[in-house]
Amino acid sequence: MIRISVCGILAGGAMAALMAGAAPEALAQWKPDRIPELIVSVAPGGNQDITARTIQTIWQDKKIVSAVNVINKPGGGGAIAYTFLSQKANDPSQLLILAPTMFTSKIMGVGQFTHRDFTPLGMLFNEYIFTVVKADSPLKTGGDLIKKLKESPDSLSFGVATAIGNHIHMGIALPMKAAGVDIRKMKVVAFKSSGQSITSALGGHIDVAAATFAAVLPQLTAGRVRILGVSAPKRMTGALAEIPTWKEQGANAVFDSWRGVVGAKGISEAQIKYWESAFLALSKTEEWKADIEKTFRVNNFLNGRDAGAYWDAQYKELEEGLTELGLAKRAN
Repeated sequence: MIRISVCGILAGGAMAALMAGAAPEALAQWKPDRIPELIVSVAPGGNQDITARTIQTIWQDKKIVSAVNVINKPGGGGAIAYTFLSQKANDPSQLLILAPTMFTSKIMGVGQFTHRDFTPLGMLFNEYIFTVVKADSPLKTGGDLIKKLKESPDSLSFGVATAIGNHIHMGIALPMKAAGVDIRKMKVVAFKSSGQSITSALGGHIDVAAATFAAVLPQLTAGRVRILGVSAPKRMTGALAEIPTWKEQGANAVFDSWRGVVGAKGISEAQIKYWESAFLALSKTEEWKADIEKTFRVNNFLNGRDAGAYWDAQYKELEEGLTELGLAKRAN
């Protein structure tokens, strides 16, 4: 079975370390002297954008951080946002929502940054990849999709955000590979956000979109999309209990993704502690817990130090996965 899993490493000790390392007194030692910016590497409506705006709302409503702006820097598979933050060394007001795209771009030789080029501030959550079509698509099940692709791998077009070879791409490519599809012949188009890729599928410009659930939810609620499969190891609960996993449909593969936050390089320990405290406070709010539940994510908070170690391991796993798919630079 092909499996790339990033869940399940959070232990009680890690949470205790977060709480100990981000003590409330750190908030009194340093506070922002300008309005902080949460940078996202996708266009409005994408998963990172949704996450950033959720953080913004909760922080401001709960007076955890009095004011914060969300700044969209889409383009270049995240390169524009990463380059922007790299030019803000020592500036504690700049934060970036981190996704595996940064790592996959580096591994594929099209990007230059990893989390070690910035300051790890915290791990937020894990989540799975959903594959969707518009509600009236002739593809009724994941089995239909696999059958068609095995007959003709380039017969359908797929939309992912925000770069070829990233975690969204892997969330559909790995199951198809496990099912026997020649994934190198699949037609995959990169969009600036998952919102854009799903909209393109609804408009009939592409056949299939892969995305995390936060981007899928509005269209699913409106009855505009059908979910063909999810990259989870077992069925989700609640409203998604009827959605089969890829494993159930002849594709023995599991994949989950994550989101975290990094700051600019060179910020001080007091500034790191402030942001760790802010994210810890966020994680304790009922609003954040409810959002995690609503979007079928896995709560997996880590402080900056532990998140950095987690991402070190993730980089190695993603490198192995992309090598297997023939997309890593060393495999070309």
